[in-house]
Amino acid sequence: MTPPPACDDARWLAAFLAGELPAADFDHAGHLRAGGLLLQRHPLPRAQALYLAGLRRLATRLGVPGKVHATVTEALLHLMAAAGAGTPGQPWTLCLQREPTLRRDAQALLARHYSPARLASEAARQHAVPPDRLPLPPCPAPEPT
Repeated sequence: MTPPPACDDARWLAAFLAGELPAADFDHAGHLRAGGLLLQRHPLPRAQALYLAGLRRLATRLGVPGKVHATVTEALLHLMAAAGAGTPGQPWTLCLQREPTLRRDAQALLARHYSPARLASEAARQHAVPPDRLPLPPCPAPEPT
């Protein structure tokens, strides 16, 4: 699949979910974009599941399946949702204004909630584990459809 234009969110997201994005299109900003776009379209648990599946496809295609970390993935999407990424009628980038650490230093943001030992565990790599420091912040309740 030819990478879609940068401005075409729907096609870009479809390429991510299919695991077909070029590695160059999936830096930290790409991670945030995928999470934000999914949170605009789905409730948090579904967005997390879709993101993790797309990330696993992409990592496998790129030959680095061991780079996928379920706890980091699910926690960052949770933190994005808590900062407003899925707010109806608002751009997903709202979360980057409310929590700029998501863009600047996501690892430091995770360290508020998870110890290095917890994140280094094989269990945390394979499936989401709860924080062992501060609890993750509450997410806004989804609006009824």
